[in-house]
Amino acid sequence: MTVTSKKTAISENTITHILGYPRVGSQRELKFAQERYWRGEIDQTQLKQVGQELRHRHWDDQINAGLDYVSVGDFAWYDHVLGTSMLLGHIPTRHQKGFPDLDTLFSVARGKAPTGCACAAADMTKWFNTNYHYIVPEFTAEDRFNVSWQQLFEEVAEAKKAGHNIKPVLLGPVSYLWLGKEKQSGFDRLTLLPRLLAAYQQILTKLAALGVEWVQIDEPALALELPHEWAASFKLAYQMLHGGPKLLLTTYFDDISHQLATISQLNVDGLHIDLSAAPAQLLTVAAAIPEHWVLSAGVINGRNVWRADLAEWLLRLQPIKQQLGQKLWLASSCSLLHSPIDVDHETDLDADVRQWLAFAKQKCGEITLLAQALDGDQNAIAACTDYSASIKARLSSDRVNNLQVQQRTAAITPQVAERELPYSERVIQQQHALQLPLLPTTTIGSFPQTSTIRSQRSDFKAGRITESDYNQVLQAHIQEAITRQQHLGLDVFVHGEAERNDMVEYFAEQLEGFIVTQYGWVQSYGSRCVKPAIIVSDIYRAQPMTVEWIRYAQSLTTKPVKGMLTGPVTILGWTFAREDLSREAIANQIALALRDEVADLQAAGVKIIQIDEPVIREGLPLKQSQWQAYLDWAVNAFKISAAGAASQTQIHTHMCYSEFNQIIASVAALDADVITIETSRSDMDLLKAFEAFAYPNEIGPGVYDIHSPNIPDIDTITALIDKAAALIPIERLWINPDCGLKTRNWTETEAALTNMVAAAHILRKKYQKGCAA
Repeated sequence: MTVTSKKTAISENTITHILGYPRVGSQRELKFAQERYWRGEIDQTQLKQVGQELRHRHWDDQINAGLDYVSVGDFAWYDHVLGTSMLLGHIPTRHQKGFPDLDTLFSVARGKAPTGCACAAADMTKWFNTNYHYIVPEFTAEDRFNVSWQQLFEEVAEAKKAGHNIKPVLLGPVSYLWLGKEKQSGFDRLTLLPRLLAAYQQILTKLAALGVEWVQIDEPALALELPHEWAASFKLAYQMLHGGPKLLLTTYFDDISHQLATISQLNVDGLHIDLSAAPAQLLTVAAAIPEHWVLSAGVINGRNVWRADLAEWLLRLQPIKQQLGQKLWLASSCSLLHSPIDVDHETDLDADVRQWLAFAKQKCGEITLLAQALDGDQNAIAACTDYSASIKARLSSDRVNNLQVQQRTAAITPQVAERELPYSERVIQQQHALQLPLLPTTTIGSFPQTSTIRSQRSDFKAGRITESDYNQVLQAHIQEAITRQQHLGLDVFVHGEAERNDMVEYFAEQLEGFIVTQYGWVQSYGSRCVKPAIIVSDIYRAQPMTVEWIRYAQSLTTKPVKGMLTGPVTILGWTFAREDLSREAIANQIALALRDEVADLQAAGVKIIQIDEPVIREGLPLKQSQWQAYLDWAVNAFKISAAGAASQTQIHTHMCYSEFNQIIASVAALDADVITIETSRSDMDLLKAFEAFAYPNEIGPGVYDIHSPNIPDIDTITALIDKAAALIPIERLWINPDCGLKTRNWTETEAALTNMVAAAHILRKKYQKGCAA
């Protein structure tokens, strides 16, 4: 792909920009610096120096790609919603001592920082339907907003000093309120909007004083089917915010045509739409917006890794270019933080695969090349055609299409997704087979991924140790995990997952149809990065993936050891999926592969099999009217994977950081014998779903937050289970952490699990006496 040099004047040609750039660094420099700071190995000055170096590098990437504006304010120390809370001086009262300071931010996010209080962390949840997380703002009627955190303004000055044309990024006020939660009953957080707008006016005034012409103000909530009062609030918001820098109202992740009557009346200067997620809205939006607005066309997919079909986009956009002229801008569909940084680092990929892919750095170049073609550059027009050739040829490639897999998927019938017996009959067989106590204790799956484990895995991949030696190393780690669980007194064991780099990547490496990258890291939250695999072709299982490890673990104990699988919807949701096949079809292919694994685990004598599905909730379409169609196929895919299990085999599933109250019927429809869920950060608020819904099967509400280093005490755990017991029959409750323990160390893990087991013993005595009475 050839991109000519930077345009000489911003007003001469099609304006180009992105909505944000990945912040962690191509080698995860930000992650490692954060964690070194939290461990006390570097100070704040050194940490901030790493952040500054990354910002300048990423601004240079955008300039070198030929973009007209660089995005400023998209850098965050944990997540950008928490960054907005800091900007607004809006943090929980328990964390306000010492504000404003970077440690305050880390304390809100993690519950602990090098200085300040060890206070309860704020809630964390998914950013719309992505695998990015944010810290949820907490609202009370007494809240005030005070612009006192200077990071945004400092970065604007920093970028301007470097000579860049800049476009600050700001989360909009209505979406900020929408993304939070009330901490008082009977209070509506939308009533805070006038106070919040006063703070936003201060922000925009300060940006204007710094010479800012355009501000990208993100209102992704506009893609939702909002309640009337929320939709109406945009008019007030943008009446009050008009008059400072020009505002580019930014929407993404879905179609916003249903909000055009509201949007077209707002006092803004332009609109960005996501044409990757909803290409059909282009003509409707272009015809409806005011004549003086710019229209930013988000044509380059910020959430996937495939090359854009630039030739197709050129044909589609040419009539709009003729209509709007210089008022048509080109951009990424959303922030590129959801994309890896640079495909050129992937030296292990073969040439065929690499020519199908574009990461963040390449996507910036795609935007520039397409803009040049739209402006009539004949070389660029020819280059767009050449660029699209490989992605078009891929559709019919034998490497992509597997007839046997397609035939097996097409043969799926409703009966394939059903267990032999209903839960009410299965549970009797399972109780007889497992002989578990009241309130059985277990963990979610993973144990600490120590530096030793990671180093040994790296040595094996680099060929420094043999496969035989590596297998012996893994067996030693499994034996250690079993021994620790025996000492802790847990009732249902796990093997610890020492062999797994990631709960999805591990299976992607075992299944046919995926490729994995070397450096395709994407931020999930804070310092947590994931490296999603890429689905390149039809999927099948060539051989067992987990059986030998679970069989070995089970040989070391008489306690049941869970077989651990990642569910089909989660594998799909946490990978970069094909765009030439429906998500339902891909999920069914994965489900059939997992069904084969379940059969082999069961044949190996495994009595409990956990199939994790944390993505079910986050995969919901943004529009509630489309939920049921998605839930139907997502639930069915899970059931296909599990339904081959015999009635006496207990199937577990796990969901974390999923506010599933609105989909509780579909959660029940999974028909898992046991579901474990995250509830401790929300103080069991997520269990409110069970007040009006009689959940039929067993449930393990998480009793401590594994994303915080704080150790829960026994009284806290017993109090949480007591709250759960008011809603769920005690004989159907389990006791477990919120999530897997791979990110914790053994000292924290054993301390927390010791308290958890002690709490279980106390509760058993309490409730067994009650049952006897």
